[in-house]
Amino acid sequence: MTLKISRILHAGYVFECEGTAIAFDPIVENPFSRNCHAFPAVAFDHGQIRQLKLAAVFISHFHDDHCSFDSLDLLDRRTPIYLYCQFDQLFDMIRELGLLDVHALRTDTPVHIGPYTVTPREALDTEVDSLFHIHAAGLNVLNVVDSWIAPDTLATLARSAPWDMVLWPFQTMREIEVIAPSRTEREAAHIPAEWLDQLRLLNPRYIVPSSCQFVQEPWSWYNHAMFPITYRQFGREVGAALPGATIVQLSPSVSVELDRDTLTPAAPLPWVHPVGPQDVDYAYDQHIAAPATADIARRFAPLAAAQAELVHAYCRAGLLDKYRAMELPEDSYFEQPRHWQLALYDHAGALSLYHYRVEGDTITPLPVPPPALSWTTQLPLAKLYAALALGESLTSMYLRINDTLFDSATEAEVQSADIVDDPLIRCLFNDAFGAYQAAQLKRIQGRRPA
Repeated sequence: MTLKISRILHAGYVFECEGTAIAFDPIVENPFSRNCHAFPAVAFDHGQIRQLKLAAVFISHFHDDHCSFDSLDLLDRRTPIYLYCQFDQLFDMIRELGLLDVHALRTDTPVHIGPYTVTPREALDTEVDSLFHIHAAGLNVLNVVDSWIAPDTLATLARSAPWDMVLWPFQTMREIEVIAPSRTEREAAHIPAEWLDQLRLLNPRYIVPSSCQFVQEPWSWYNHAMFPITYRQFGREVGAALPGATIVQLSPSVSVELDRDTLTPAAPLPWVHPVGPQDVDYAYDQHIAAPATADIARRFAPLAAAQAELVHAYCRAGLLDKYRAMELPEDSYFEQPRHWQLALYDHAGALSLYHYRVEGDTITPLPVPPPALSWTTQLPLAKLYAALALGESLTSMYLRINDTLFDSATEAEVQSADIVDDPLIRCLFNDAFGAYQAAQLKRIQGRRPA
């Protein structure tokens, strides 16, 4: 018996065994998550996708690059959906989308689908992630998705070694570093030693660098600053650490057949169409200079007057209400009185400034700029609108924090501050769940006939 494994995109796969097909984290959009562009580039035949008869779809967690309603909306409404998520409202939203057979996954509780046993395993961040142990055709495949493995889980997984194949999250994203580029060191990247130790315990026959097949917009400096690991480097460093394993790069649509002895090429997915060169790799530049936020803002289309006013109304009132309703984290930089400047740049690079006095759980708008600042946040106006109205995530907002030089006393304090303690980040994303899917659902329902 053989197990056919096909890459869709990013963390998405189709498994086929004994005539039964299941999918994991299927994203069939390009771009997805608003501005994640498939890398290498692909197009999807949505007509063929609508005709798929999948025995089940497994979703590892709720992040929008794994659980996208625009992709799920293409599936047959009878397709069973198995989702790991601790928020009941996402299950309700999927049912509201029209999918009829929706199930909650529990770690270490196997799901049996035809020839498959799929067992979710606990990730390090159990409130968010899961990983999958897939058993079929007498073979064991571990899909780590993009999680870190919990210690107890690793001990359990090691007992199944040697694994036949491991789908491993190879990219170490520099998401915080690009938010504060003038305050973080961009060093040469290496595969984390912890990953190599874990892979040695798993001792797989085949390793697929997985769960990162996208870049940002073609002009984005993020493409050279956020993605430090290349496929070549992964193959070189992991190959040296596990000389008995074979590194297999699966581009979108590419399929292989795995059995007890061999791995052989197979017919590609007919509904994923490669576009342009497929032999591509990341190009990290640790010395790249971040462009001015005003220049980035000029890349985006102008907002309509009502859209711009929504953003400015939020800065005048909504942000204040949200901040006051939250509980300040322990040891927050903002326990002491701070003067915060929020700078928004429109499509022409024009600047709008908002000033606030922040202390503890209180925030007060300042009618005039303070004599000295102690925290700054800047971003394109269009991106703040996208976060408010479309559920855009932090990693694609081109937020820039503390990109200035403060007085010496403030500089000393800022050095130890947590970047994600930023008031705007907290107001937009603390206790926020499912905003992207909610915006998708509203849009999908709006275009359906009554």
